[in-house]
Amino acid sequence: MIHVDYQKLRGLVQDVFERAGCNRDEAERIGRYLVESNLAGHDSHGVIRVPRYVNWLKEGKVVANQTPEVAMDTDVITVVDGKSGFGQSVGPFAVQMGIDKAKKNGASIVAIRNSGHLGRIGDWAEMAAAAGQISIHFVNTTGLGMLVAPFGGAERRMSTNPIAIGVPREGTWPLILDFATSIVAEGKCLVALSGGKPLPKGALIDGDGTLTEDPLVIYGKFDSSQPLDNRSGSGAIRAMGEHKGSGLSIMCEFLGGALTRGGAAQKDENKLLNGMLSIFMSIEAFDAGHFFGDEVKRYVDFVKTAKPAAGVDEVLLPGEPEMISRAKRKAEGVPLTENAWESILETARAVGVPESDLKGLEV
Repeated sequence: MIHVDYQKLRGLVQDVFERAGCNRDEAERIGRYLVESNLAGHDSHGVIRVPRYVNWLKEGKVVANQTPEVAMDTDVITVVDGKSGFGQSVGPFAVQMGIDKAKKNGASIVAIRNSGHLGRIGDWAEMAAAAGQISIHFVNTTGLGMLVAPFGGAERRMSTNPIAIGVPREGTWPLILDFATSIVAEGKCLVALSGGKPLPKGALIDGDGTLTEDPLVIYGKFDSSQPLDNRSGSGAIRAMGEHKGSGLSIMCEFLGGALTRGGAAQKDENKLLNGMLSIFMSIEAFDAGHFFGDEVKRYVDFVKTAKPAAGVDEVLLPGEPEMISRAKRKAEGVPLTENAWESILETARAVGVPESDLKGLEV
């Protein structure tokens, strides 16, 4: 395991995407959001995705420098078509519209369709929380992202379909719940394939219905000369919580896919597209008596005073592990496996980043 300075890593990723064809603003956003995922401890959505994103860009599976299209707009509802653009551009565009409408009208709903990979969905909940708003996000994926088996099944029928909820708190960090409805996100399979943290026991299911944690059942026989998207195993990721996670994932297909008109999961070997349905709520519109903030504080204190279970140091709140991880990784550097780091460096070289710019990045 190596450690890379997060600011230098962000600059490197920006440089890679500028050279790959993104304008400076878009490349900066991609670098910022990917590295932020690593800082938050979500390596599955971090810089390990750089080679894949660049490959998608070269193959036309994602389009650089797209301006999202507002397909429908009312006082409360907005529908945004991402036009296969990078999710790091589509996401903040749509979320800002939702925030602005909720500030004006008390609440809003924003539907995104046809977006490139939206990254860590907690980013969008954090963005709304920074504006003082509660937000709820339901995400689906079609095409290349269809990797998850429904409860009781052994074939892929849905994606990892994350759900995120953000609750702001005055004067301190927000509460951010952000989880895949599968046992693991696909990116964690990618991390495991690259020699990183192994998958939980039984997180995957092979085509014959056997439980396993071997990421090769997702990607097929490992061949570094072939892009991951061109290698497909016979297995699937399992839904979390048995029927409960599977049911939540199916509902994400309806809300993030069918209602946005982006479509529920279906096989498409050409590209990965995200849909997201987001609800934004201005606390002031619901809480004229200023009850909410004090009640959140009271309940948080109540939860935190629970006696820890055996082997647990303290009870953590949603968003607290990410806060702890940010502080640690900013101080010590972003940890990456040697395989993942070398893959990023190879991608940087391939788009023309000078060898001299690849030196001195490690802590």
